[in-house]
Amino acid sequence: MSGGQHELEAYPARIDPHALNPARQKPGMGLEGRFDEDAGVIRVGGDARQRYHDSRGYGYPLEGNEIALAPVEAAHLLYRGDLDAVVDASSGERLDFRSFAAREPGERFGVRFLVYADLRSRGFYLSPAAEPWIDVPPEGPTDFAVFPRGKGPGDGEIEHALRVISERTDVPAAGLQDCVLAVVDEESEITYFDVSQRDPTGSSNPDASLPDRCEADLLTDRVIVWEPPRDLYEATFYGQPLEGREYEEPTLQCSLLEATYLAERDAIDLEVETLRARGEAVEGERFGRRLTVYTELREREIVPKTGYKFGADFRTYADVESVENLGHSELLIRVHPADHVFEPRDLALDVRLAHGVRKTMVFALVDGGEIEWWSLERLTP
Repeated sequence: MSGGQHELEAYPARIDPHALNPARQKPGMGLEGRFDEDAGVIRVGGDARQRYHDSRGYGYPLEGNEIALAPVEAAHLLYRGDLDAVVDASSGERLDFRSFAAREPGERFGVRFLVYADLRSRGFYLSPAAEPWIDVPPEGPTDFAVFPRGKGPGDGEIEHALRVISERTDVPAAGLQDCVLAVVDEESEITYFDVSQRDPTGSSNPDASLPDRCEADLLTDRVIVWEPPRDLYEATFYGQPLEGREYEEPTLQCSLLEATYLAERDAIDLEVETLRARGEAVEGERFGRRLTVYTELREREIVPKTGYKFGADFRTYADVESVENLGHSELLIRVHPADHVFEPRDLALDVRLAHGVRKTMVFALVDGGEIEWWSLERLTP
């Protein structure tokens, strides 16, 4: 999993269901684990340290050659046939993979096991994101630490913090964190998302100046700007010419967001409060949040334009020199309040749409005048 072109990229993944058949599992070469349910670990003796921990990164060392396994680690060794059985310490019952998994040992065992097994099958070493498996666990609600290829839990390096949820688990915006989010759907397919905090920047005509109180008229849900300087459209990309592409001197149609931003800077001769009131009448409370994000993007020298065609609030251009030489927009931005709660299905829809048009989906979370920026991109192991 690397930067630039991610090694975890863009398609669902699943483990081989036929391998769950106990008849297809090879014997575990004599080792059994002892399930200490109170401690939540499975203890394995013999040469377990060399066989499982030192060579393949399972569990953490205890005294001598004994190791402790998390339930998902023990289940994976049972599933592969590398461990003969897990013995219930209280009842003495010997559990094979099927009977052990049926107990669902540990919180959200089913979805966590599917993700653990999928990444193991792809050659990744990973362990529970907690002490004593690793010395310094990732912050936040994280399930696994994924190590760089060729590294293990003893090397002190974590490639990704991994969080696992089902498609029915809502994600509060306040709980977003830098991590890989693995979503397991109802058919046990897994989709991976790279979640990271964003800091959008641009360099769109930083030296361009705005005009002084151009005449303008407020219509129902837009504004007409009369006789603006050509640069207002051609250099700084405000509005759209009423005349279309063929004009000598453009008359600009501006959105209420654009018009309010321009009025706040005395670039058009309309009252700011009148425009704000109209925006709130048309859009409700969304208008204030969207204006906050629009303003911040402009101040970061990024040009925001409507993202309606892409199902977003804005599409953005980071480096506009002129409309004539306009490149493709880079980001799609959705604006939400800071207390928004995401449904994984909506996240998947937004990210797939952005990926399909070669853009990155960014969520702007607004809390008063403060904004947090989060990007989501799809990954494949």
